[in-house]
Amino acid sequence: MIELNHYLLLSAILFSLGVIGVLIRRNAIIIFMCIELMLNAVNLSLVGFSSFLGNVNGQIFVFIVLTVAAAEAAIGLAIIIALFRNKDTINIDEINILKW
Repeated sequence: MIELNHYLLLSAILFSLGVIGVLIRRNAIIIFMCIELMLNAVNLSLVGFSSFLGNVNGQIFVFIVLTVAAAEAAIGLAIIIALFRNKDTINIDEINILKW
């Protein structure tokens, strides 16, 4: 039987990998993938708590988070495509479009 501790440990590992990826990597697409990894880690912990407590509130909230994540991915990829067309790079260090 898988206990709540296992879900939370896996969720913490996935969330930590996502944070490390956001802080270390400079590629915009990889940063968005790491943000998605962090959102999925939170979803895993929500499902674990929902299963542990015996109600479906956490699972319903996961659908809301997945909807927001899909919208974030669509808008983020559109921004990345626009930046690539203007600057010919997706490296975060080389994009200074907001500077004067």
